[in-house]
Parts: sequence; C-alpha cells; structure tokens
Amino acid sequence: MRQPSKILIVDDEPFNVDYLEQELEDLGYTTVSARNGREALEHVAREAPDLILLDIRMPVMDGLTVCHTLKGDDETCLIPIIIMTALDDLEDRIRGIEAGADDFLTKPVNPRELLARMQTALRLKHTVDRQLRDLRRVKDHFAKFVPEAVKRLVAANPEAPELAKHACDVSVLFLDISGYARLSEQVPPEALNQLVERYFATFLDRIHEAGGDINETAGDGFMAIFQAPDLHAHTLTAVETALALLGATEALHRTNGVQPLAIHMGLNSGPALVGSTRFEGVRGTRWTFTASGPVTNLAARLATVAQPGQLLVGPETARRLGRHYQVAPLGRAHLKNLSTALDIYHVVGKARET
Repeated sequence: MRQPSKILIVDDEPFNVDYLEQELEDLGYTTVSARNGREALEHVAREAPDLILLDIRMPVMDGLTVCHTLKGDDETCLIPIIIMTALDDLEDRIRGIEAGADDFLTKPVNPRELLARMQTALRLKHTVDRQLRDLRRVKDHFAKFVPEAVKRLVAANPEAPELAKHACDVSVLFLDISGYARLSEQVPPEALNQLVERYFATFLDRIHEAGGDINETAGDGFMAIFQAPDLHAHTLTAVETALALLGATEALHRTNGVQPLAIHMGLNSGPALVGSTRFEGVRGTRWTFTASGPVTNLAARLATVAQPGQLLVGPETARRLGRHYQVAPLGRAHLKNLSTALDIYHVVGKARET
C-alpha cells in the first residue's frame, strides 16, 4: 500500500498554514510546514516531499527564489511546486512560470480547486517516480551481467576511463519490447512492475546462460553481444538464444494469463569494435560493454521493422546459418539511416534434417 503523500506547506502566515494543514490532513495527506524559503530548502534537504505548496511573499527568502533553486537542481527538479498567489498578482504568476512552477492557486484557496490541482500534480509525480524505479531496477539487473572478461580488464586497469576497443567478429542481437502501454490499462501498477521484471529477468538470464554479454540501450529493450573464436559458432548461438527468447515469452504469457508484451528482434553478424567504457555517476562506478559499427547499426534497424515475435537477420548472418536454420527472404528494404538497400531475412526455425 502506498504511503500518504507528504505535502510541504511554505507560508509565513500561521492562519494560512493551519487552514491548509487541516484541509490536507482531513483528505489523508501528511503535512510539514516552513515559515520562509530558507526553512523550506532545509526541509527538502532532509527529506524531499511529494509536493510543495509555496507562498511567494515571505521574509528571509521569497518563494520565487525557492522555486528557482529547487527546479535548477537535478535532485529536486521533479518535485511539483504549486505557487499560491493573490488574484490580481499577474506579475507573480509570470515570474513563477519563469522560475519553473508547475501550477498556481489563487488566495484565498478554494478547497475543491486545491484538491483538483494537487491530485493532478501528484498523479504525474507518482507516474514519473514509478518509471524511474522501473529504470533503476532494469539497470541494476543489467549490472549483474558485466562479463568476466571486463572484470579482469578492470582489475588490471583500475584507473583507465576506457578500455581500448578492438576489432572482433561478433553477433549482435537487439530486442525491443512493445505492449507496455496496453498492459498498463489492464494491470495495477505494482503488479505491472513485477510482471515486467519477470520478463526482463527471464530474457537476461537466458542470454547470460548462452554466454552473451548484455549492453543496456535506450528504449524498452536491450542489446546482447555474442563472441566465439569460430564466427559460425557465435552466430548459431545468437540465433538459438533469440529463438529461445521467443519460446520463453510464450511460456510467460501462459503462466501470467495475459499476452500483452511482444518482442521484436534484429540480429546481425560481422566485424565490430568491441570494448568497455567506465561511467562515473551518483550511484557509483558502472561499466558498459558494447560493440559499435555498421554491424550493430543494422541489427538495431532490423529490430525496429520486425513484427511481434519475429527474428530478422542481415545477409551475412543468413549466409552463416547455412543448412542449420530455415530463413525466408523478405526482399530488399531501405532502412532508416542506412545508405543502401539490403536484403532482409526472417528466421523461421531449425532446418529439417534430411
């Protein structure tokens, strides 16, 4: 069960604070108060509220300065701020907009308007918070799959911001997920988070078991890199893993009783620049392992045009699959940001033994 939203009331008039505290606590909110802008910033530094009701004209530090300070800080810029102004203070409203205020309330505050504006701001805030939590969970899961080769390189070169990339023949698999928005209309938020994590965990575990290295990418999906001394070997492993992910998706659908999520996959093989880069952030040091070049670009473009449940491959991958897998030619296509048209193939399944 979600905890009651915490509202910070910032006003130097005790009557206004008492009135707002009573109204909000009757509605089930938790409140804290500050008498001026400096106290407000101290409150936020100790424990960020879910929303701030902010008066403008106060001693010590005015509300506009508070608003500008909080909205200019990456750690606090997502806290919704509703500025309270007098009816005829148009200049205050303009300056409030310039300072980054999310909404306004006219004094004296109308209870129904107060509730409506707060609910709208909090609904957006909780949605953003939920998406950020989902992103952190996925990134934390990715962190479990830093390849052993990278760990050894990090131990040998602890001060190196980037480990030298080298040319290597790889198979790159891009997996994109669709259907999240549709599922959000059918499943409560907490259940949705657990469901999506179950899918991601299954995908990442399968790739890890097959010896693939995972690189996080933008959007609802990821990239996996497969390597082996024998270029045909890593191509076959990558395709076998991709088809296993399709099977795992169907099994998850049956287990969960819904079929909301679909995966789209593109796979391409060939020479690429492979290496690792270290990033320093607020959550500590993080390494990402990646492959770059035309091979990766084509794999990504194939994933964007693949139909749900479809694995598309480029011409070199199709050639390497040889007699091991059935591939159906889909013709030549112009893909975004690629200068020439290329032959595209659909991997149907394993070839029949003769």
